Amino acid sequence: MSVTQQFLLDSYRAAQHGGPTPPAPGQHDWQAVREVRDYGRFRAVLAERPAHGRVRAALSRLMRGSVARTPRPLP
Repeated sequence: MSVTQQFLLDSYRAAQHGGPTPPAPGQHDWQAVREVRDYGRFRAVLAERPAHGRVRAALSRLMRGSVARTPRPLP
């Protein structure tokens, strides 16, 4: 059974029983991804280790900026 078929079946059942309809498939996907990412960062803080990604991104920005500022030698 596909996600769409399950959604339609759940909507039909909700209408028969007078309940609220479920959210459409894919409506909260990005919210779930953000919550998983935030949970991982939270667990990193509890474990007293740096949350990966922020420091790495900052260092890469610094490296890109410093590389772009250095003059190239003439051939």
